[in-house]
Amino acid sequence: MTPHRNIGFVAAAATLLAAAPLSAIFERWTWLIQAAVVVSVVSGSAALSRLGRMPLWGQVLAMLAGLTLGLTWVFPGGTELLAFLPTPATLAHFGDLLQTSLQDMRSYGVKVPDVDSLLFLAVLGIGAVAVVVDVLAVGLRRPALAGLPMLAIYSVPVAVYVDSVPATPFVVGAAGYLWLLVTDNVDRVRRFGRRFTGEGRDVDVWEASPLAAAGRRLAVVGVIVAVALPLAVPGMTGGLLNNVGTGPGDGNGRPGQGGSSGRVDLFAALSGQLNQSEEVDLVKVSTNETAPFYLRLGVVDDLRASGFQARVPTGRPVTRPLPDPGERAPRGVDQQRYRATVEVTKNLNMPLMPVYAEPVKTDDLNGNWLYDPNQQVVFSNRDNARGKSYSFDYVRSTFSPAALRAAPSLPSDSPVMRQQTERPSVPAVEELVAELVRGKSNDYDKVRAIYDYFSVENGFTYALSTRNGSSGEDITDFLATKVGYCQQYAAAMAWLVRAAGIPARVAVGFTNGSKADGDAYVLTNRNLHAWTEVNFSGIGWVPFDATPAAAVSGSVRSAWAPDIDAPEEVTPSTGSTSAPDAAGPSAGPNEADRLDKDTDQGLTLDQGGPAEESPVWPWWLAGALALLALLAVPALRRSALRRRRRVRAVTPAATALPVPGQRGETRQVVVGVDAEAARADAHAAWDELLDTLVDFHVRVDRTETPRATAERLTREALAERGDAATGVRLLGRAEERARYARDPLTDAELQPALRTVRVALAAGADRRTRLLAALLPPSVLQRWRTALAERSARVVTTSGQVRQRMTRWSPRRLLAGRPAR
Repeated sequence: MTPHRNIGFVAAAATLLAAAPLSAIFERWTWLIQAAVVVSVVSGSAALSRLGRMPLWGQVLAMLAGLTLGLTWVFPGGTELLAFLPTPATLAHFGDLLQTSLQDMRSYGVKVPDVDSLLFLAVLGIGAVAVVVDVLAVGLRRPALAGLPMLAIYSVPVAVYVDSVPATPFVVGAAGYLWLLVTDNVDRVRRFGRRFTGEGRDVDVWEASPLAAAGRRLAVVGVIVAVALPLAVPGMTGGLLNNVGTGPGDGNGRPGQGGSSGRVDLFAALSGQLNQSEEVDLVKVSTNETAPFYLRLGVVDDLRASGFQARVPTGRPVTRPLPDPGERAPRGVDQQRYRATVEVTKNLNMPLMPVYAEPVKTDDLNGNWLYDPNQQVVFSNRDNARGKSYSFDYVRSTFSPAALRAAPSLPSDSPVMRQQTERPSVPAVEELVAELVRGKSNDYDKVRAIYDYFSVENGFTYALSTRNGSSGEDITDFLATKVGYCQQYAAAMAWLVRAAGIPARVAVGFTNGSKADGDAYVLTNRNLHAWTEVNFSGIGWVPFDATPAAAVSGSVRSAWAPDIDAPEEVTPSTGSTSAPDAAGPSAGPNEADRLDKDTDQGLTLDQGGPAEESPVWPWWLAGALALLALLAVPALRRSALRRRRRVRAVTPAATALPVPGQRGETRQVVVGVDAEAARADAHAAWDELLDTLVDFHVRVDRTETPRATAERLTREALAERGDAATGVRLLGRAEERARYARDPLTDAELQPALRTVRVALAAGADRRTRLLAALLPPSVLQRWRTALAERSARVVTTSGQVRQRMTRWSPRRLLAGRPAR
């Protein structure tokens, strides 16, 4: 391989290594596979163009053509020629992907799923950087400048994912850049011929020069300083190493990783907090409203066959004016404006900001935070709520049952009706809803009939540990067992309301709780809660909390959704009342539930019963057995080889057999011995002796004759063991006769001699040597190393021969042979 081609391939590999920080943005590694394909095509195009001795501008055109071909292969539009040649329709398809990526960048938060538009944008950027790096490193011979486009790749995740770019991808990219510099330096030195050490020593012997070694040490120190300095200097940890958080929100008891607004699994984060035994402060909120409703965090409204999931929110920055619902308050709805201040602790790491419903103005939040008026959530694609303090104005709406009863049904073609009534078909649910709403003439009465169904009188109870059902579908299981906690109640009511043809969704946030600090509420993981919101035409989203109020600390009931389990009829005010604080929290079980708490059931209605954790010890046992089996392979190989040598050949002694002759006489016929079998026996015994010597760390000299080896062993290793000395001399004499004499030694007992020598060597060795000879025989390991080295040498030789043959078809040879004009 010529130096230019070598540098070109190293430049391509360094570009892929520099793209490692993009792993902090994407959920999977699809982008890396696609980028590797495209960069390989670009690098191959560059190599072919240099074989044809094209000028630099020709090489650039060839790489751009390779980039287009690679993108066409990875992101086909369906109109290509021969399945890989682009057409004008393919270029139009690329334009559509770029245009879609601009919208998807605003819609998706990190980590991003495998979306074609965003994958295309990432692969296109990496391919373009590969072209620029190749031009700088190979065409212009300025590899140091190639670090600028590589650094541009790293700036992308830093700009998108400010607080969570890990250090490892940066180190990987830096290693690729240093690799490119070292390769260019070696190529520059070799262009001058053999390297001169400066001290008069042999210039053909390769050794690291002091200057190069110092440069490598400085490069390593520079990378270490670049990684460690942000940890030591205050204010410099944002962007590179500030990856501290409380987790991804995957049900492990931690709220979630920052930066992934629409992709946070609110149900998983909620369930993880429910199973924590330790109470942790998450939010401190103060408001001038005397009896506030729940503090909202997010919305889960996409009901699929796999259960409820969160949609990706979209909106505009909170620094711009927000919609004010007070300007269009419908009749029968009382709206009051209040102000709240929220302090988020370090324990809540989410790209969702806790706010009360219908905020109209925010303070102390920058343009990274957006507001979705449909979901009524504040979110960010680039920041998280961890440690934030802010204030906001909000409108509190209270509804009268008469106003809700008078609200007409939404039209069937309404976007809210189409989207928020989608549901899988479950016959048992449809039958139950039809029975509950029979005879109800308006949406509110239908919702109240469903809401009243989740009562203690109907057998529903609160428990964090839910029980298995028998229907095989979680929604029917919950409705059959009637045991669950806030998630099951909220999701089940939303499902039933949708089955009645009324838009509904699940909201997740905090109850008011019972832990107060002056006028402020200190909300912990025990105050996390889920409830149902129902949409009424002309009014908007109205909250209904079907979870038993006695089990929820800080539970809020209202005139339109009263406490149906109250022992006596209570007429609540237009505002709200709170249930007794003596009950257990919504986000955690009461003491009775905590004693029999099972593993979390999962927070979507279709995840089945409680997942029982499988024991870990079988895996440890299987791993230990596999390790023992692996360690036993050399010993088994040694035992099999010894057994094969023992039965390899049989040397019968000469015998006289009676043979009938003429006239009834008998005569003796002597049967000879097979000389080849005797030689095979002698060689096998000698090979076994040599392996035994290697096993017991006795020196073996392959240049000695068998007799000389036997005599040396008699003097050195077997000096005081007469039987062993006699045995080793017998083995040496048998091997010598087998090699050099016409007739081999046929009447020797070789196997007993081998056993005597082996016992003597074992007796003279220490315990460690004997143990290694039994478990990890050095003779077997040495034979494997030798075989591996021989195979590697054959592969190198074969590859060199193939490369030499391929050079005969090199275009450069053809061009070099053309006559000059």
